[in-house]
Amino acid sequence: MTEQTKEAAGRALSTIDKLRMLLDITRTISRSLNLQEVLNLVMDTLDSLIPYDAAGIFVLHCVDQARIAEGEEPCEFQAEAVRGYDLDELSGLHLKLGEGFIGHVALNREPIISPDVRNDPIYVNARAQTRSEMVAPIISNDEVIGVFDLESDELNAYYEDDLQVLMMLASQVAIIIEKVMLHEQMIEKKRLEGQLEVARQVQLELLPPSDPKLPGYDISAYNFPTEEVSGDYYDWVKISEDQIALVIADVSGKGVPAALLMAFLRASLRGATHIGYAPQISMEKVNYLLWESIERNQFVTAFYGTLDTENRTLSYANAGHNPPLLLDAKGNARFIERGGLPLGMFRDTRYHQYYLTFEPGDVLVLYTDGVTEANNTLAAEFGRNRLATAVRQAANLPARELIASVQNEVLNWTDGKGASDDITFFVIKAMPESKTGDI
Repeated sequence: MTEQTKEAAGRALSTIDKLRMLLDITRTISRSLNLQEVLNLVMDTLDSLIPYDAAGIFVLHCVDQARIAEGEEPCEFQAEAVRGYDLDELSGLHLKLGEGFIGHVALNREPIISPDVRNDPIYVNARAQTRSEMVAPIISNDEVIGVFDLESDELNAYYEDDLQVLMMLASQVAIIIEKVMLHEQMIEKKRLEGQLEVARQVQLELLPPSDPKLPGYDISAYNFPTEEVSGDYYDWVKISEDQIALVIADVSGKGVPAALLMAFLRASLRGATHIGYAPQISMEKVNYLLWESIERNQFVTAFYGTLDTENRTLSYANAGHNPPLLLDAKGNARFIERGGLPLGMFRDTRYHQYYLTFEPGDVLVLYTDGVTEANNTLAAEFGRNRLATAVRQAANLPARELIASVQNEVLNWTDGKGASDDITFFVIKAMPESKTGDI
């Protein structure tokens, strides 16, 4: 056997040993679902595979378009697990995509072996002792998520077979990183689902448990949420034997933030009602409280009024909410276009009080924009005209059945998919004298 044959056999045996060790490392790290633990295990055992004086796993972190617009860099590398570096010097190094060996490998998806970094123009000096370097991309789902970087104080420290081992380890690390991230996403999803369920239960407790019963009126309200937690809101409060305060509102956004804002609105309006403020004064007080407390991109549209059965009158204020639909006994429909700005947008918004007198057979439908903005398969909206037609067709039904009938028309319009936004109805029917009920 020649000296060359012996050397080749020795290197082949060394590669086989490395593959066995790689398999052992893979088995070990695959048992963990803690990302930092996985990366530290890799770094702690890497030296037994490929000797190095400094090494690191650098993960690519990218920000969204909003943060880019604010001047942040689109993508930067963060050192997730490193060995052999001066951490103070490393913390000041902010490599971007395309910069240095690390950025170059991530951008081009190709590994690099540099026998002498001093002769390489793309090298960025992060460690004065380094003479040779090897960098491999970590690719998951056909996207580069980071890089493996090995540095040596010796020239020509790395060979092609070292690179092959590093590439195999990088592919295993990518799989495990993906597995860990999916596991973390599943845990986070369950955590959020738990929070949403709690928020949903709290929100259900905030809605009235029953419909109001007033002499001469049939009144009902209902909320159809599109998510676990709705941004729509309705409520009623008994003021006296023949008076109730009522509200329907639509909070900007969805989910838990909208639900929290809804709870704040409920408490504020109920407080104003118990004090005895007129509708427009209640709106102004609540507007100021919201303006003081919420983010500038949040707001609430709301219709708030007091129904007096003695005088058959609804006094109300409208803060940017959808115009109510009034259908008279003859079937004539009109939308009442009166109101001001949504709540919470400006500090000193003023609101006006309006009056509506009910005649026997009149039907007033308060609603949120999820109804009129429900789209069919051709992206056409349900719209006001269809809402008026649906109410007219169901005008003789009890208020609760009228709501169900209109909702069914929306479902038919959307081919059973329903609206993309929450839908809420508050229906007031002025009954003929012969159909009055007890309070």
